[in-house]
Amino acid sequence: MPHDEVRAGDTRAWLDQAAKDLRRVEILLATAPPDVEGALFHSQQAAEKALKGFLTWHDIAFRWVHELGEIGRQCLQADPTLTELLQRANSLTKYAVRFRYPGAPYQPTVEEAHAAHALAREVADAIMSRLPEEARA
Repeated sequence: MPHDEVRAGDTRAWLDQAAKDLRRVEILLATAPPDVEGALFHSQQAAEKALKGFLTWHDIAFRWVHELGEIGRQCLQADPTLTELLQRANSLTKYAVRFRYPGAPYQPTVEEAHAAHALAREVADAIMSRLPEEARA
């Protein structure tokens, strides 16, 4: 059965944005000194965009929120095997806004940023592996 090319294109667009965010994390962590806060933000964004791409492919409407728990629960409608990963990925939600404004609650570490990047990449890879070739970025 052929898939909807528009939906496949929309899915690829989300996944392309997720890939760009993952690349931004690498760049931000490679600077001296590393931009830890920026890396954390883009890790959250990469996971969010990958999940929204997955929802787009499955034609599941989503709200324009940064809450990975909410977005993840919607993804489970299409693939419950993502449960454990998405429970872990919810920890990235706090990085959507935590360091974007003055008065952040703490100074994050480079190790925290590397862990967030690894988790975001794991989310993106899991999503890609569950999509047909035509929908992958």
